[in-house]
Amino acid sequence: MINPINQTNNNVKTSIFYINDYHGKSINMERTVTASNEFDARNKNKKDVDTLKLSSGDIMIGEEYATNQIAVMFQRILGITASAVGNHEYDMQEKVSTILPQVHMNLLASNVKINPKNPWAKKIKSSVIEEKNGHKYGIIGTSPIDLDKRSKQGIIQREIKVDKAKETVQDIQNEVNKLQAQGINKIILLSHLGLTLDKIVANQTQGIDVILGGHSHDLLFDVKEGENLFYSKTGEPVIITQAGRDGKNFGILNLEFDENGVIKKVQNNIGLTRNFKRNAPVKYIFDKIFGVKETYGYIKSAPPPLKKDLTEPNPHAYFIADCIRKDLDCDIAILPSPNIRGYFEQGKVDSRTLVDLLPFQNKLYKMNYSEKNIVDAFKQAAKSFTNVANKPGIFYASGIKYTVTANGHITSMTYIDKNGKEIPIDIDNPRTDKFYTTVLNDYTALGNDGFKELNQPQNILEKYPFDATKCLKEVLKQTTEPVEIKDDGRIKIID
Repeated sequence: MINPINQTNNNVKTSIFYINDYHGKSINMERTVTASNEFDARNKNKKDVDTLKLSSGDIMIGEEYATNQIAVMFQRILGITASAVGNHEYDMQEKVSTILPQVHMNLLASNVKINPKNPWAKKIKSSVIEEKNGHKYGIIGTSPIDLDKRSKQGIIQREIKVDKAKETVQDIQNEVNKLQAQGINKIILLSHLGLTLDKIVANQTQGIDVILGGHSHDLLFDVKEGENLFYSKTGEPVIITQAGRDGKNFGILNLEFDENGVIKKVQNNIGLTRNFKRNAPVKYIFDKIFGVKETYGYIKSAPPPLKKDLTEPNPHAYFIADCIRKDLDCDIAILPSPNIRGYFEQGKVDSRTLVDLLPFQNKLYKMNYSEKNIVDAFKQAAKSFTNVANKPGIFYASGIKYTVTANGHITSMTYIDKNGKEIPIDIDNPRTDKFYTTVLNDYTALGNDGFKELNQPQNILEKYPFDATKCLKEVLKQTTEPVEIKDDGRIKIID
C-alpha cells in the first residue's frame, strides 16, 4: 500500500490539475478557469512542488466552429500543456484545418495510424517530455479504440485508424520503453480508452505511474486499491483517475515520487465546478465568440443535474423532447441521452444556455417508423443499464411513456397522443402496419450507436436544416409564463 500525503519529505512532489470529457460545455469551462486560478495561487510560492495541467480529451465536440474554438481557447487559458485526442476531437470535418493551427498544446495518441495527407497527421505525437524544476515527466496519449463507433463518420475519420486493444497496450509499452531509455522514470498516460481498458493497461504494462483517464465518464474519488489503485507487471503502484463528464468536475492529483520514480504518497481530489463562479473576463470573451445573446424565455424551477447521465430519468430532456414534438408536429420526438449535455437552471434561457444543453447541434430528421421499429429501438437503448459505461444511453421521448427494469428490460410502453390519451403498446408483439411520424437527430437516424434498425433512408419524410435548439427557441418564445421543469413520470425504473 502507498500512503496519503500528510507530511513534508525530500521526495519529488507533483500536483496535477486534470480535466476530461468537457464536451464543449463552455459555462463549466468558465467556472473551471476560476478553479484553475485558485490552484495556481495555492502553488505559486511552493518551489518544491512541480505543477502540471493535463487533459484526457473530448474537450471539443461536434462540428460547430465557435464551440470548438472556445474549447481550444479554454485549454490555452487554463494552461493545459498536453492532451489525449478523444473521439470528439475528431468530429470536425470542414473546418478542422482552421481549428488545428489554433491548438498550441501537445496532442497525443500513440495508437493511431493516420494518412499523411490528413490534417491531423502532423499535429499528433505519441509522447512528449515535460520538465519542471529539473524533474522530467514522460507523457503519453491514446485515442479510443472504438473511434469508428464513437465519432460522426466522415472523410477525416476514414483516414484515421486506431489500433485494437492488444496492440494499443503494446503501443503504450513501446512509448514507455523509449522514455525510460532517455532516463525518464515518472510517466503519465493521458488515456481516452475508458476505465475498463485503463485497468488492463495498468496491470499489463510496466513503467506507467499515473493514468489520467476519460471516455467512459467515470467519476473516481480518492484512491482505493482495486478501484483506481493497481500494480504494474513489476509491482509498482499505478494510479487511475477520471473526473466524470461535461465539465461538472475537475481533478487535482497530488503525488510524491521517490528517487526511482515510484509513487510513495498520493492524494486524489475531485472538485465540483458549480462551486466556482464563472470567470468574468473569460465569460466576456466567450460571449463575443458566440455572438449577440438573445433571451428566449425563463425557467421558474428545475431539478438538479443528473448523477447517472445515461440511465436516469431526465426532466430537462423531457422538456426538450416536448418542444421538438410541438414545434415540428410529430407523433413522437426522441432525444437520445448522449445528445443532452447540460441542464436548465432557474432564470433566463439565452443562446449560451442552449449551446450548453445541446452542444452537438445535430440536425433533425422526420422519419416514418413502424411501431416495431420504435419498440425495438427503445429496447436496444434500455440495454444501456447493463452495458459497459452505460452506453449508448437510454431514450428520452415525447409521446412515449415506458417502464424499465434496472437490468435494462422494458416491461411496458404506452403511446401518448397529442390530446394526452394513453394507448398501450404490445411490446411483445408490436405492430408492423402501424406507423408514427418520429423526429430524432441525424446521428441516430443514420443508425449510429448500434441503432441500425433506425437507418431507413426510404422512410425519411424531411431533413431539417436545424437542430433541437431551434425548437426550444420557438416554444419558449410562445410561452408567456416561466417554465417549471419537473419529472412527470414518463420513465419509470423498477427493480
